[in-house]
Amino acid sequence: MKILQDLSYEKLKELISSLGEKPFRVGQIFRALHSGRKISEITELSSAFREKLLTEYVDEPVKIIKKLVSKDGTEKYLFALHDGNVVEGVFMKNSYGNTECLSTQVGCRMGCKFCASGIGGLVRNLTAGEMVATVSAVNRINGGSLDKRAVTNIVLMGSGEPFDNYDNVVEFLKILNDKNGLNVSMRNISLSTCGLVPQMKKFASEGLPLNLTVSLHNPFNDQRSELMPIAKAYSIDEILSACDYYFDKTGRRFIFEYSLVLGVNDSDKHANELIRLLKSRPCHVNIIRLNEVKENGLKATDDKSAYRFADKLTKGGVSATVRRLFGADIEGACGQLRRTFIESEKL
Repeated sequence: MKILQDLSYEKLKELISSLGEKPFRVGQIFRALHSGRKISEITELSSAFREKLLTEYVDEPVKIIKKLVSKDGTEKYLFALHDGNVVEGVFMKNSYGNTECLSTQVGCRMGCKFCASGIGGLVRNLTAGEMVATVSAVNRINGGSLDKRAVTNIVLMGSGEPFDNYDNVVEFLKILNDKNGLNVSMRNISLSTCGLVPQMKKFASEGLPLNLTVSLHNPFNDQRSELMPIAKAYSIDEILSACDYYFDKTGRRFIFEYSLVLGVNDSDKHANELIRLLKSRPCHVNIIRLNEVKENGLKATDDKSAYRFADKLTKGGVSATVRRLFGADIEGACGQLRRTFIESEKL
């Protein structure tokens, strides 16, 4: 079975034309799907036409099967996919807007030690339509519409490495940005990568000037490779060169994520090296207090030390802030809820 949300507006137009339907049906279907409705719920269509679509296309490619709400208002969702796999997403509320953090893969093969997503490896990529459907579902359940979205910002920072699913992610971004659907501005989208240099450079030429975020987590190559195996393939100098290229092509400053791990990357030596590497670059460092995952044994740096680390960077000429901690009481780290669900299913 195929997923109708995988089709861009233009591709949907071609499909509707091939089925002998009137052109106005394209807008009806596209808006309905991106509002979070199932094919069977598009009552503007005849029952015969709906049944015809359902012979080839999945009625509901993504379904919310669990919702957890944190004491800070953060919501975590577990989505069931049509093939039985599950992924998760987080909905974070802020004064400047509401952000959905979504997954791009079922699992992950990057193997970062601080992340629960990669435990168990990569199962498969999400399609563009599945990613769209997770946004539509969260927007709908929070009372949003296409004209007044509850989800105003998107972060591709859930399970998976977006650039390891390059083609589907690029198509997703184009569909998400379509004025006929959710119409999310590229300036309201952030994409987080662990540093796949060739894809970073390729993406710079896609004409999608979103916020590029790179998971750095250590300024020393040898130490970074202990946390992130990808560092053995691409050095920090190569990553910085790719970031510079992205800025030259898009005019958008880049962001570095830096998760503080107690006794691993939180010393003055690490802060001084970050200053040396970054102080002349158009970037920002997002300091993250580690969301602890029991399987890896890593411990978070305390809040006082996190703010001191950020202050040292700022005084050294590097823009830095400590990210607000979301959903720590609802298995907020990427991959935790999915793992809990899978383990419970085995019982």
